[in-house]
Amino acid sequence: MKTMLNKFSFLTLLTLSLCAENSASAQQVMSLAECRSMALQNSHSLKVASEKQAGADDLRKMALSQFFPKISANGVFVWNEKSISLLSDEQKDRINNMGTSAQDMVADAVIDYVHDATGFSNANLEQDFRNRLHEGRMGSELNGVGHEITNALEFDLSQIYAGAVTVSQPVWLGGKIIAAYKVAKLNRELAGMELDSEKEKLVQQVDEAYWRVVSVKHKQQLAQEYFNLLNRLNDDVAAMAEVEVATQGDVAKVRVKLNEARMNLTKANTGLTLSKMALCQLCGLPFDRDIDVAEIDFTDPTDTIISTSADRSDTIDMQTVLDRRRELRMLRIGDSIAREGVRVAASQLQPNIMLTGAYGVSNPSMFNGYQKTWGGMFSVGIAAHIPLMDAGACYAVKAAKHKRKEISYRIAEAQEKITLQVNKLNFELQVAERKLAEAQANGAYADETLRMADESFRAGVIGSSDLMAAQTSWLAAKSEIIDAEIEIRMDRLYLNQAMGL
Repeated sequence: MKTMLNKFSFLTLLTLSLCAENSASAQQVMSLAECRSMALQNSHSLKVASEKQAGADDLRKMALSQFFPKISANGVFVWNEKSISLLSDEQKDRINNMGTSAQDMVADAVIDYVHDATGFSNANLEQDFRNRLHEGRMGSELNGVGHEITNALEFDLSQIYAGAVTVSQPVWLGGKIIAAYKVAKLNRELAGMELDSEKEKLVQQVDEAYWRVVSVKHKQQLAQEYFNLLNRLNDDVAAMAEVEVATQGDVAKVRVKLNEARMNLTKANTGLTLSKMALCQLCGLPFDRDIDVAEIDFTDPTDTIISTSADRSDTIDMQTVLDRRRELRMLRIGDSIAREGVRVAASQLQPNIMLTGAYGVSNPSMFNGYQKTWGGMFSVGIAAHIPLMDAGACYAVKAAKHKRKEISYRIAEAQEKITLQVNKLNFELQVAERKLAEAQANGAYADETLRMADESFRAGVIGSSDLMAAQTSWLAAKSEIIDAEIEIRMDRLYLNQAMGL
């Protein structure tokens, strides 16, 4: 009992503090359309879904770009500690001095020939002949040629510069580029549907919160009317007790009921405040914003939200409903994506052909011997990759086909569930309409009963207990009308969403 009193005190203080804060600012009256619009503008979940849609659109454009050539430029610089030589030091020394060696060999051959032919030998003459031969150009010329040869066979690679511009164009990659583009396009469409689905969920949440505020507001007004009735009865019974027409027991009973009504009114005020806070959160407004919902006339015949049995057909074209349902369309898109997935897996078993072209430059260049200058050339080629055996790709194709079958089963299951959901909601709406008719009839009877009981009490025919019983029945009947009205609106909302409207 103490815990309940503490909770009641906390709720009372919360309500009073919130009401005091709200009274400082002007109250903002909002319609259902305004609440929906503000929620759609301020929802973070919608912003996330919108970014996801934009990302899917960029991925679609990226997949489209795969049809066009790719151009790239590459450059490199390399420093090497040593150069490259195709000759050893001994070989370079022999080639560089081949002119001197040739002169010595010629001199020896001539001297040996003269000695053999004449039998004459003179050391001074032979030395003079060697000196004169060394003074000739043959040795120096041949030594120069040797230096050129050794220099040509030694490459200075201490600093290397190279660059290339490459163009590649896919000719046929087994159909994977086409399939990838179709998948990206379908994912873009799927992201758009997910955004629409988030909007639909948000609108449903806003409608639920809005009608909850409407319901609590009407019940709060009803609780206030009930409290006023009991308060007036309390004054009447107290006055009757003073003239000894009523007993103190009657006064006590009325005061107990009055205290209960006061507690229920406080709970209704607290519930209304909390319901408004939930609506503010969905609309992106501060929690302490003082808002109110537009007045709703439940008896307005022009209200298009409520559909009565007279203007609504009980028969529903389920095929049209299935065609409109976003979930089924998303599953069908998933089936199309799975179909393209089979093609992507099968492309691993088909040839891949690529056309390439490039222009490359380097320093040093070797197009006209080894030169420390820039040189370049064009090149064009075609590359083909032909898979001969790939067991993994075969199993990938089978797995993709199983995935598509799985989605087809999900589509069939979803159709059955949607059919059941629509029929169930349609039946619940019909039940809610009958409940409203019964509640309105009970409300009219309760109004008449309360009027007659009030007149009888004032005429002294019945006591306060009978009047309080009539008041309690009146309160229950009015509450049932409010619940039935709200239930019809929510059932209509749920049915429209289930029918894809």
